[in-house]
Amino acid sequence: MIRVLFVCLGNICRSPMAEAIFRDMVCKENLADKIEVDSGGLGEWHIGKAPHKGTRDILDSKNISYEGMVARKVNVHDFEDFDYIIAMDDQNMKGLKDLGNANNHKATTGKLMDFIENPKEKNVPDPYFTGNFDYAYELVLEGCTQLLNYIKMEHSL
Repeated sequence: MIRVLFVCLGNICRSPMAEAIFRDMVCKENLADKIEVDSGGLGEWHIGKAPHKGTRDILDSKNISYEGMVARKVNVHDFEDFDYIIAMDDQNMKGLKDLGNANNHKATTGKLMDFIENPKEKNVPDPYFTGNFDYAYELVLEGCTQLLNYIKMEHSL
């Protein structure tokens, strides 16, 4: 099983959006028996809460399920439990490196936008602060599409 963890600051906007989008893609490509998806946050402000209303609204409009998703905090064990840990921005990458000693774990870590050739943005702007959930969705969708293509190629799926 290939395990993918999406990470943002609070785990209520971008990372659950990415988790839901990626899981939807994985299911539509009949890869759910090969790829498992989760998300987490670096902070603990929202632990146990559902995704942000803006995230829920955009996912609802696209008929993408987020059922059962609740915020959780990323922990040091995630670096051994997951194959890919995908951050939404540079700040998240720094937080992951501080948490997991990036050089001593099995997980491949990187930013979602790094999987896109010539991305519009280097980071997915946080809609919690910008209010622009549509733009975040656009970026996350493109990033997830390219990440899935990368994983399929790397693992011959």
